[in-house]
Amino acid sequence: MNEAVNKKIIKELFEWLRDIIIAALVTLFIINFLFQNTQVIGDSMEPSLEDGHSVIINKFIYRFKAPQRGDIIAFKSPVNPSEHHIKRIIGIPGDTVEIKEGKVYLNGILLKEDYILEPMDAKMAGDMEYPLMIGPDSYFVMGDNRNISYDSRYKEIGLIDESSISGKALIRIWPLNKIGRVK
Repeated sequence: MNEAVNKKIIKELFEWLRDIIIAALVTLFIINFLFQNTQVIGDSMEPSLEDGHSVIINKFIYRFKAPQRGDIIAFKSPVNPSEHHIKRIIGIPGDTVEIKEGKVYLNGILLKEDYILEPMDAKMAGDMEYPLMIGPDSYFVMGDNRNISYDSRYKEIGLIDESSISGKALIRIWPLNKIGRVK
């Protein structure tokens, strides 16, 4: 009888181990190819996203379509590739971006930005040379809190290569009172 109980326990352990391994593989697949939880660090995306918010990044959307103006994206930092930044796409390939007197012009037209925290200080144009033509597979990104955001206006960040984009911010999951789609 002892032998039968031992076999049953061993069989049960192997089933549990198999289920744990399958769950781990599914989780790794989801994190590496589909979705990833990312925490917002800093205030550069206020009021859209705040320090400490957690968002789900859609990692596969750009396999089917190109990033669009207005998308909030996560991308590898050009300064430190182990870090990720979250910013809004302002300009896409073929666009011309210009910043004059604290205002952003896209293809010669003043950009309507109802999502920014406050008007940009004219001194915050960065050190890029304007007008700036955006080449293939490159994107001009800015934080919604323009006066403290370190973004494409600065040569250290510059234009973001499409291969550096991790994905699009999809859903805010923390704090609980602000759960919902990222706009």
